[in-house]
Amino acid sequence: MSKAHDHEVVSIYPYTDEQIDKLMTLAPECVLNWSTKDGWPVGVMHAFVWDKGHAWLTFAAHRHRAAAIRRDPRVSIVVSGASSRHPDCPRGAATMKGTAVFHDDEETKKAFYRKLAKKVSPDDKAGEDDFYNLLDSPLRTVIEVTPEKWITFDGDKSHRHRQGTLDESELGEMKSADAERMNKERAARGLPPRTSKV
Repeated sequence: MSKAHDHEVVSIYPYTDEQIDKLMTLAPECVLNWSTKDGWPVGVMHAFVWDKGHAWLTFAAHRHRAAAIRRDPRVSIVVSGASSRHPDCPRGAATMKGTAVFHDDEETKKAFYRKLAKKVSPDDKAGEDDFYNLLDSPLRTVIEVTPEKWITFDGDKSHRHRQGTLDESELGEMKSADAERMNKERAARGLPPRTSKV
């Protein structure tokens, strides 16, 4: 690929399933996105827990997002590796398109509160207990988000590719946005097509 187009083609740098799991486990926070009644996309930062391939979050049941997600459970969750200080956290980002389910039974909520409190204060039992007590309120609800689709970007693969040190077997399949839509957009802007191959 020519250097002039390196920055335009990004779909060839996906995470592996193992990288997704590591990112979702090590990243401390995410952006939860939903749609309002009038169609606006809205997002809010949340601490979260990744457990057995599902994302778990909590907020007060009277928040607008609770009503919006009950009305339309299709949400997305965005996680950046830059949010983690852990040296093993993958560089880059992942977006999960998923479906949310509410949990309001005390057993599920209390188990989740403990996992989230432990994640937030992994080496401080007093801090863990304090956060647990903060979470354990009567108005709180919990959602479990099941992934339907992932959009990922491996920043390390991209960097090593630009440096010429990436084994090409690590590249992913080019998605339609880069394989087809890019040249349509280039033509609309009076630019020559991208003809170089990855």
